[in-house]
Amino acid sequence: MIAYIKGQLISIHDDGVIVDVGGIGYEIICSNPFMFEGFINQEIKIHTFHHIREDAEILYGFKNEDAKFLFMKLISVSGIGPKGALAIQGNVEINDFVGAVEREDVTFLTKFPGVGKKTARQIILDLKGKLDTFLAVSDTSGIPDKRETTVELNMLNEAKEALKALGYTEREIKGVLPQLQREKDLSTDELVKKALAMLMKK
Repeated sequence: MIAYIKGQLISIHDDGVIVDVGGIGYEIICSNPFMFEGFINQEIKIHTFHHIREDAEILYGFKNEDAKFLFMKLISVSGIGPKGALAIQGNVEINDFVGAVEREDVTFLTKFPGVGKKTARQIILDLKGKLDTFLAVSDTSGIPDKRETTVELNMLNEAKEALKALGYTEREIKGVLPQLQREKDLSTDELVKKALAMLMKK
């Protein structure tokens, strides 16, 4: 198995990145490829999961070991494949997700693309108590409040929809999403304004 790829970041596209290692270009699929945008033509290290199917071999990439670990746990859940796991990871901070699993917060989990109540319950059944690699589990004081995290996710989704309505592409929105996810105590309007300011600089 390929545990990680270390090489020169050549390009970024909607679904992933191309990394050159000794003259070989590896295509690596990521939940948010634009998190690597500041490293074009630089050497980077991407943790990878080598997914082998009958008809294809695919490399999925992650910024750190925690993100890779969560991906592997997610695809072990019945009803969640690699694409579904990436969709979840692209829309939430790791600690927020782990906190929701530990709280058995079905409402929070069903906010993700392709996750209904049945799948949310399966996630809780399969993963609760098994994600203690993450600080959100070992330090209960760090687990976000249920109401607070749900509201934040709702506002982030509303901001994304507002940006789409203004004509921005999925690729452009993904490029600013990591910064927006780190913002706390901002309204939907404030998130949109911050995103617009970042997009106009690009």
